[in-house]
Amino acid sequence: MTIGTRRYLTEAQARDILKAAAAEARAMDWAVTVAVVDDGGHLLALQRLEGASPASAHIAVGKARTAALGRHDSKFYEDMLASRPAFFSAPGLECLLEGGVAIVLAGNCVGGVGVSGVKSHEDAQAARAGLKAVSAG
Repeated sequence: MTIGTRRYLTEAQARDILKAAAAEARAMDWAVTVAVVDDGGHLLALQRLEGASPASAHIAVGKARTAALGRHDSKFYEDMLASRPAFFSAPGLECLLEGGVAIVLAGNCVGGVGVSGVKSHEDAQAARAGLKAVSAG
């Protein structure tokens, strides 16, 4: 029997993603919350920028969890709702709004980053900027 190994998101990588996503938001003058979760949807890092709504913290975590557990960006599920509204009842996929991005390293989903506070495509832009911090590594 062979025991496999798997990639995982480190604490340092989670902080780097958070920092890069927050930097993108600040550069665009967006008041958002950024959340990073592991592959099980467990919160690793959260930052609510000055002026961000308190609700954005809950929404960002939900977007990140949806991306991590579903292994797809949350936009995938948002688009699917038009033809399959039953996805509202999918367990674990708690926030089917654009702005959650799956973190994929070496072909494995190791977590998700979620951003909330501005238009959903802008949230996604900040989340993708966060991924650039680990995509080279």
